[in-house]
Amino acid sequence: MSPESKKLFNIIILGVSFMFIFTAFQTCGNIAQTVITNLNNTDFHGSGYTSMSVIYGVFSASNLLSPSVVAIVGPQLSMVVSGIFYSLYIAVFIQPTTWAFYTASVFIGIAAAVLWTAQGNCLTVNSDENTIGRNSGVFWALLQSSLFFGNLYIYFAWQGKTHISESDRRTVFIALTVISLVGTVLFFLIRKQEDTKAPGEEDSANEILGDSSSAQNKMTRAVSAFKKSIKLSFTKEILLLSVTTAYTGMKQAECIIIYLIFSTRTGGGIFGLLSKNNRFGRNPVVMLGIVVHFIAFYLIFFNMPNDAPIAPMEGTDDVAYMIPSKEVAIFCSFLLGLGDSCFNTQLLSILGFLYSEDSAPAFAIFKFVQSICAAVAYFYSNYFLLQWQLLIMVVVGFFGTITFFTVEWEAAAALAARGSDYSSI
Repeated sequence: MSPESKKLFNIIILGVSFMFIFTAFQTCGNIAQTVITNLNNTDFHGSGYTSMSVIYGVFSASNLLSPSVVAIVGPQLSMVVSGIFYSLYIAVFIQPTTWAFYTASVFIGIAAAVLWTAQGNCLTVNSDENTIGRNSGVFWALLQSSLFFGNLYIYFAWQGKTHISESDRRTVFIALTVISLVGTVLFFLIRKQEDTKAPGEEDSANEILGDSSSAQNKMTRAVSAFKKSIKLSFTKEILLLSVTTAYTGMKQAECIIIYLIFSTRTGGGIFGLLSKNNRFGRNPVVMLGIVVHFIAFYLIFFNMPNDAPIAPMEGTDDVAYMIPSKEVAIFCSFLLGLGDSCFNTQLLSILGFLYSEDSAPAFAIFKFVQSICAAVAYFYSNYFLLQWQLLIMVVVGFFGTITFFTVEWEAAAALAARGSDYSSI
């Protein structure tokens, strides 16, 4: 197998592994509160919303140290161990207890930070400036397929049921645990890239993948990774991209996330495969993303009651500006999924391009900002009316697009100065 084929194989395995793990995890998250509601009369007293707050809080803090962890144990083992903790969190629901539920929430917050930092490093190590766009698209398309498969399974398994029996719960969560473990085991198939650097030439990506077992060397790499994270946090490019990243994080947590169970997998593959032939770079894809998001926000504003985000479980008596339409809701799901693919594939691509030698710290900062903003959005979504939530998304999305354009133009100028073809990114 040629080196290029080996790299593409690694990207596909990475995407498939994440598809399995997040098919299980995201399905677990989608049904967790329903399951917990059915456990109210038992000794279990956990809350799905509290669990999410714990996960995002720990996730945010752990991103500061995750590059050091990846530097010590390597990206492959980091993803394997993180996958095991994802599986344990899901397994808690087989026979739930309150203490195990919240303990698992803490550990999965740590695991998530390490997993996504290692993923960014693995993606970058197996890409170059000519393939980072394609590889980001392939990975994102495979990852987002998890939304479709998991929710489709639950739709058919629990269709029409208002009460989830103990037998139904155990069957589903045993299946989800096995699916998560399959994804974890697949990480072992990722093949390590050989060092092609000249003797004495430094490369932080290779440092992270190093074989040295010396405790002193490992500690040196850990401290170096932490210092790079702090240093990168204050660079111009990271600060500008943080606005775009903030938008994607807030978008994850908005009440309109209910639309994302449809069609988010489509755009990633399209934009990844077309990126090599796009002589204008990443900006047109991001522009398409913000336009389709704005159209979706406009339709949601007219199709949903204004107090929908804060209405009780019984529903709301408020009326929307139009007769609520299932078809419009489904169309909005497609637009939101398409826009998400635009933003996330291009963010992964530009981070891998700009920080090919500092990928772990760069992706850790990316997930840190994203998770912080998601936590903030989760908080205010319980209090703000729909119109204000959509207005916040429009404002942050607009400025996030402008800052992305700025970084992309500077990247294009740097690429041209090196004599490289801009269409290759």
